[in-house]
Amino acid sequence: MGRSMKTTIGLILSLFLWTGTVTGAEEPQIIEHNQMMDHGDGHLMDMEGGMVMGQNKDKLPAGCDRVSEDVQITVHAGRKYSKQFPGTMFGFDKHEWRVKPCTRLTVNFINEDPIRHQWMMHGLPKFMYDKGMFHLEVTGPARVAGTLILPSEDKTYLVHCDIAQHMEKGMKGQLIVGQGSGTFPSIPGVTDPAIFDNYGPTQPSSTDLSGAATTTTASATPAVSPGDGVSPSGTVGFFSGSLILGFVAGIFGAPAAYGYYNRKLKGRPLDKVISELVGLLKGFLALVSTWLAWLYHRLKAGQRYLSKDRN
Repeated sequence: MGRSMKTTIGLILSLFLWTGTVTGAEEPQIIEHNQMMDHGDGHLMDMEGGMVMGQNKDKLPAGCDRVSEDVQITVHAGRKYSKQFPGTMFGFDKHEWRVKPCTRLTVNFINEDPIRHQWMMHGLPKFMYDKGMFHLEVTGPARVAGTLILPSEDKTYLVHCDIAQHMEKGMKGQLIVGQGSGTFPSIPGVTDPAIFDNYGPTQPSSTDLSGAATTTTASATPAVSPGDGVSPSGTVGFFSGSLILGFVAGIFGAPAAYGYYNRKLKGRPLDKVISELVGLLKGFLALVSTWLAWLYHRLKAGQRYLSKDRN
């Protein structure tokens, strides 16, 4: 047999083996965990990674006269169910389930990953369910099933995988009993995230919007006239020209104003004097208010220039 023939046969065998490996990876063989030992209080487990906590097939919760209906759901878990949700790594094939109050629910949990996954519910009555939870766990690829009877009230229960970072990476859902009691945020494909991801450029704050039109680039230095009271470094100078002029006018104007009103009000009735003083006070307050508003806008403008200069 020639060397080229051997090479061709080797390539064909390699391709065949690779195809079988890929097919096996896509369709893992699911192990059935149906021979678990009962450890009491609804706790079942085996030595191969299968576990059920909170199994309850016959004890009715308070408010349930009978089982309203028997429902079975099948939940698939694995990495492939996260592909349609960017930013996630694990997922369930469904992330929301609805049943009636007092339903006897059997969950068939199928883990398609070669690691451990869980289907865990919280918020159940603790007098029936230890720690208030119903818990399915299996090291896969494998299948495990458990049954519980749901309480009579309308409520929404959080469902998730409690393995570290699995819930944060997408493995979470909600079970709605009756009308439910609201929804949980960040359930993939069901509810909006609690915190939206934003990978775009940083948006300017509302205080920067007014100054955005005055610059062509983020690094451009705004033009500041000498009379604006803004130092070359971009900060607002406290002893600006306008402030110094105000001090000078106050020092020389106060005695003149005092003499003017002393002559004007001398000998006039008290009610006229009070009325004049009230009008003067109103005018003064209006002037102070205007000055404070001007000072506020100047300081805010200076802070805006300073922040841009630092950037």
